[in-house]
Amino acid sequence: MADAKSKTGFLQALASDGPLGGGNLRAAVMGVNDGLISNFSIVMGVAGGLGDPTIVMLAGIAGLLAGGFSMAAGEYISVTSQRDVYLHQIRREESRLRERAEEEENALAEFYQERGLTPEESQSVARRVMSDLETALQIRVRHDLGLDLNFLGSPWGAAFSSFAAFIIGAFIPLVPYLANLGGAAFYLSAALSAAALLAVGAMVAVGSGRNPAWGAARMLLVGSLAAAATFAIGWAVGTAALGT
Repeated sequence: MADAKSKTGFLQALASDGPLGGGNLRAAVMGVNDGLISNFSIVMGVAGGLGDPTIVMLAGIAGLLAGGFSMAAGEYISVTSQRDVYLHQIRREESRLRERAEEEENALAEFYQERGLTPEESQSVARRVMSDLETALQIRVRHDLGLDLNFLGSPWGAAFSSFAAFIIGAFIPLVPYLANLGGAAFYLSAALSAAALLAVGAMVAVGSGRNPAWGAARMLLVGSLAAAATFAIGWAVGTAALGT
């Protein structure tokens, strides 16, 4: 079996996740959806209650920043906790390989024999695999836990992807207000947000093998209902507070 150098091999592999690997793409898609819908709802809610474009813009910027940092922190904690669980399971597998090498080699030989190799071939392959702790660990982890040591998720990658995607989504409803378009900003914000909801919904549907028209319609319906609800609540609260 390999020396302690092999022990560090799989730990180094944990840092090899690409920018969209290890759950980062999922975090990015969720971030865009959440940013768009939540800030669209905030903008509509504040606009329904007050209508002052400057206040709506400030509320939207606050929602963008608060939501972005919240999403990033949540993803970081979530992926870190998940990795901690995986690492504990991996270390337990590694300990088993070190302490019960002969038993694990026989189990590995049975595994290959069940897949068509002769007893002699199975034992030979198992012996070669067990001569390298890192290789043996990769096989055991993949077989027993269903994990790939190279793709356990990067906490910082997930946090950054989530933050950036949320900011992009949340920025869309703010564009007309940042452009200082006055009363027209409300309608343009709603139109831009609706178009973005359609586009995001269609892309998500295509990525999941569904009909893009169905995905676009579903996203538009959900986002519009959320925005309409917050607008109505904002209007009711604003009317009661201002006595108009």
